[in-house]
Amino acid sequence: MSDELLKTITAKVESGEIDTILVCLVDMQGRLMGKRFHAHNFIKHAVHETHCCNYLLATDLEMSTPGGYRSSSWENGYGDYTMHPDLSTFRLMPWLEGTAMVLCDLVDHHTHAPVPHSPRQILKRQVERLHALGGYEAMMATELEFFLFEGSVDENRKRGFQNITPLGGFSQDYHIFQTTKEEGVMRKLRNALYAAGIEVECTKGEAEMGQEELNLRYGPALLCAEQHTIAKHATKEIAWQQGVSATFLPKWRADKVGSSSHIHCSLFKDGANAFHDPARPLAKSALMDHFVAGLLHYAPEYTCFLAPYVNSYKRFRKGTFAPTKVAWSVDNRTAGFRLCGAESKGVRIECRIAGSDVNPYLAQAALLAAGIKGIEKQLALPPEAQGDLYEQKHINEIPRTLRAATETLRRSEVLREAMGDDVIDHYVRAAEVEQEEFDAAVTDWEIKRGFERC
Repeated sequence: MSDELLKTITAKVESGEIDTILVCLVDMQGRLMGKRFHAHNFIKHAVHETHCCNYLLATDLEMSTPGGYRSSSWENGYGDYTMHPDLSTFRLMPWLEGTAMVLCDLVDHHTHAPVPHSPRQILKRQVERLHALGGYEAMMATELEFFLFEGSVDENRKRGFQNITPLGGFSQDYHIFQTTKEEGVMRKLRNALYAAGIEVECTKGEAEMGQEELNLRYGPALLCAEQHTIAKHATKEIAWQQGVSATFLPKWRADKVGSSSHIHCSLFKDGANAFHDPARPLAKSALMDHFVAGLLHYAPEYTCFLAPYVNSYKRFRKGTFAPTKVAWSVDNRTAGFRLCGAESKGVRIECRIAGSDVNPYLAQAALLAAGIKGIEKQLALPPEAQGDLYEQKHINEIPRTLRAATETLRRSEVLREAMGDDVIDHYVRAAEVEQEEFDAAVTDWEIKRGFERC
């Protein structure tokens, strides 16, 4: 713990600038969970540790406690994890009066070992493996896409999320006048995140009415995941404060384009982009070739980490700018992996498979694990795919259902080696729970289709 950092925090508390501190972990779904501490109690006591129930890493979206997890169950009594605040993550939350937050690492209450299936720990492990491989550091950025709707989430929930209306009346991709109408939310979001120490590049309208995109600056993988999580949380809270709704559901209606979360990645060494080699075609290094080859080769095995819910797979549709094929291409938005910055020092790979519902820690960790294996095995990068990849039948498809992606994850030797059997079994069970809940549901589609005709 940094004494100087603690002194700075203490001074803000003593001056009254901060009176509330959110002590948070990131759950399996990528949400902030934790406690609100009175700031004086935090600096005297909770700065060292606090505790939470271990069911927080074994729930579904609705916070129910399904069976089948070895780490947390009724049989084991639902014990505690210890939360260790990482003061390097401490930041103000300017959209909440007098409030700051800190992220925690989770350790087992009895063994004091890191909790292996904690999303933050999973990404940390891949970052450490990458450094051990050759002193590399993963630099990453995510694009956050989401929809804004009229009415608060509370109002829309009471009407069963039926007949909800997006802000704006037509497609607003890059449209300045149309997005001006949403500045009541977006300007506050940009400025609040910047004041929180998160370097915002820009926001823009996306391809549908009411759809927005938030772009944050490139940075180290762990920081990227942290900032993505906080930005997503801030988007929902600021929208709520303004009386509107924000959703990161990838596909809210079948006839509308979905929301993604593209992930940009390159490896740096000694402060320089190790993916850059001006002597080679497209200025991409041999290291980049092996890394991207790993991304392609193992994509079916980690898709579950990029698309974790049944709804995630509704987004993969031809002609919607969402990819359907596992291939790479230069600046081609029909490919699952797009090479950006060709012929420049900024050359990098963009994964376009991940949806807006992604947990960034898990998604980034999975990409790094696949890329590391590509480097270790010196995998050869296949030729670039060109043209409209939607129509090219010979290219392998992304798994099209959660059920299919769950099975490829279950059988993945590479991810089991990279993350551990217990971690993979834990997230396989999470996917099974999601599928089981969907399979048991009676949908509006079924009722409308069959109520009279069956």
